[in-house]
Amino acid sequence: MLTIIGCGNLNRSDDAVGVIIAQRLQKYLAENPSPNVRVYDCGTAGMEVMFQARGSKQLVIIDASSTNSEPGAVFKVPGKELEAIPEPSYNLHDFRWDNALAAGRKIFHNDFPEDVTVYLIEAANLALGLELSPAIQHSADLVFEEVAALIKQNIN
Repeated sequence: MLTIIGCGNLNRSDDAVGVIIAQRLQKYLAENPSPNVRVYDCGTAGMEVMFQARGSKQLVIIDASSTNSEPGAVFKVPGKELEAIPEPSYNLHDFRWDNALAAGRKIFHNDFPEDVTVYLIEAANLALGLELSPAIQHSADLVFEEVAALIKQNIN
């Protein structure tokens, strides 16, 4: 089972890129069905990422990043490098997808994917807004094509 999860906030310009790609992939999957592929828009819900990833063999997470790199830069990173133990908190908003990777592995053991790839697209604008910046839109198209190719491999 391949699970693809888009993360981000649709109301914060480029932060929406993971969600937008996930929504495009859901449409693609509706036209090219595969029982071995699932695509989710998890928004900003880290707990949702943990539960949707459960039972998968392979996990892809797509999100925006803010590292002062060139806007639109795409980073493809093994999930193990980004796992982070969650800090003690009483607020679920503090539990992010990187925390979900660490917690999911600890809670679900062998029922949590070992093969995790994270696509991060460097944002240009994280202010309130509903549109992606042009450079981020271009990178979103590239990531969409790469992940769609991965889906094709799981369909055949």
